[in-house]
Amino acid sequence: MGHVCMFVACAIWGLMAPLGKHAMTNGVGGLEMVTMRVVGGAACFWLLSFFVKNEQVRPKDLLLFFFAALLGIVFNQCCYTIGLSLTSPINASIMTTMMPIITMVLAAIFLREPITSKKVLGIFCGAIGALILIGTRAGGFVSLASSGEGSTLGDLLCLTAQLSFAIYLTLFKYLIQRYSVVTCMKWMITYAAIVLTPVSFSRMAALDWAGISTQVWMETAFVVVGGTFIAYILMMQGQKTLRPTVVSMYNYVQPIVACLVSVWMGVGVFGWSQSAAIVLVFTGVWLVTQSKSRRDMKKKKNEE
Repeated sequence: MGHVCMFVACAIWGLMAPLGKHAMTNGVGGLEMVTMRVVGGAACFWLLSFFVKNEQVRPKDLLLFFFAALLGIVFNQCCYTIGLSLTSPINASIMTTMMPIITMVLAAIFLREPITSKKVLGIFCGAIGALILIGTRAGGFVSLASSGEGSTLGDLLCLTAQLSFAIYLTLFKYLIQRYSVVTCMKWMITYAAIVLTPVSFSRMAALDWAGISTQVWMETAFVVVGGTFIAYILMMQGQKTLRPTVVSMYNYVQPIVACLVSVWMGVGVFGWSQSAAIVLVFTGVWLVTQSKSRRDMKKKKNEE
């Protein structure tokens, strides 16, 4: 179930990059988009919380949720969304391929997860497959969203977003396992909204609301409801049962979705290179899934 949740969440995020880029180049700025995501997401999660069982959260964990929100939502979304507004979706997608590598290293340091040959090979296969797909997208689907080129600042911000999220996956795994998905997201995204709203208030007030087209509003709604509310529920569910490195590997699903959508829209082609790339991505995910965890290593040692 965790694998299905992560696959669907990353598929939604794969669609979000070009749609969000188009919205941010046609009336909604990067910081404004992030604010709409967290405020809209907070409203959705609080509304949902009225229909599920209420959980008591320990005061210490409320504090931990604040720091989890900073790393998993505020820094991650601000850096990625603003970075995407400055660079091209291709460059932003390339930066996302770094997350499994960063997560593997952090999990080894903080969670003492072993860096096995199977795990390294899986990440390598997945990264090569993702890069092939990203390369074949150039001039195709992405060009609909932006004809602009990348920028160093934008690329660095997208990379920082991956680092922030990788740290979140590693440090707060056990906190997320302790509570329900709705409780976790309700508090995390509320904290994110409290942090971001004062920073972006003047820009939100100056936004030309009447001048925003219907298409941009629909794209923004997809980012808020799909890319934030639904995708975070699925991602959090996957995070409860999967190791941090496995969760991060599903980032490689995003370029697959973009490639398939480009073919469906008639602005891309699907050939042997794309087929090979998809096989590499899923082979990589499978290898990382099959690699031994710390628990597996400990169990084997005890049996010996």
